[in-house]
Amino acid sequence: MTTWDGFQAFATTPAAAPPPPGTPHRLEERLAYHSRFVTVRTPAIDALAKNVRTLMILGRHQAVTARPSLIVTGPAGAGKTTALLQVGRACHLAHTRRHGPTATAGQAPVAYVLVPPAASAKTLAIEFARYLGIPVTAGMSQAQITGAVCHTYTAARVQLVMIDEIHRLNPRTTTGAQSADLIKDLTERIGATFVYAGIDVTTTPLFTGVRGAQLAGRASLIDCAAFPSRLGDQEPFRDLITAMEGALDLRHHRPGTLPRLAPYLHERTAGRIGSLARLIRQAAITALLDGTERITKTTLDAIRLDHLAEQHYQPRARPRSRNTSTP
Repeated sequence: MTTWDGFQAFATTPAAAPPPPGTPHRLEERLAYHSRFVTVRTPAIDALAKNVRTLMILGRHQAVTARPSLIVTGPAGAGKTTALLQVGRACHLAHTRRHGPTATAGQAPVAYVLVPPAASAKTLAIEFARYLGIPVTAGMSQAQITGAVCHTYTAARVQLVMIDEIHRLNPRTTTGAQSADLIKDLTERIGATFVYAGIDVTTTPLFTGVRGAQLAGRASLIDCAAFPSRLGDQEPFRDLITAMEGALDLRHHRPGTLPRLAPYLHERTAGRIGSLARLIRQAAITALLDGTERITKTTLDAIRLDHLAEQHYQPRARPRSRNTSTP
């Protein structure tokens, strides 16, 4: 995913979709389907897509200063990376449809880069270079790598740059400050819209100091929070469960089973879409392997989730039955 070939393969591979009713599929195909599973369109994806499109138009002819940017923030497992990649896929496909595959040959409209742990400016610049296969030799300086990145990204017509794991940057340290300066330099030299994603970035040092103030002054925040069980008269978490259940390919599963378990599922996952998707996918695969072809609370209880979800979940103890018999 962090190379152009990998991202292009992701963007052009048809998204998983539930098979039409009555369509026979081999077990291996159904296991593969539930492993990939569908991506439910969430409010975070909708908000990000709308804002990215607007900012790309806003900055299309802005050549003097860095273009406005976006930061997707939220807790771990809340779907930030999924939202980022889905919007990147949509941008790539829209660019190809608009200009045609022949005209876009050799172009890379979208870039996806991960901030490495304890990133220095040079290691971060190398990640940008690696995405487009730019040769980097041991003797190259950071300035030379950055120059090659800016030249190649401009030549490839990169329009959207997505930088994930941005919370790893700490501008309070020397290497973190240099990395933040590198990103600022890239935003001013590459004519693209930059979108960042990170865990709870407002609670990290990312927005502190002069460099943090510059980023905060240019970037809008999109909060990719956990799903609440209720929001006024709406039940967004139950709606999410309903959409996921509707995509299951299990012959004996009873529709409505999972939405009825919404309170339990919210406790199990803390409303985090990543944990919920894993739980339902793993339960579906279990149901296929054991031949039951349905998901029940017993199935769900037997599945161990990620440590964060398991720490949050505190099963309610059943009240002891009182012995009312008299001697």
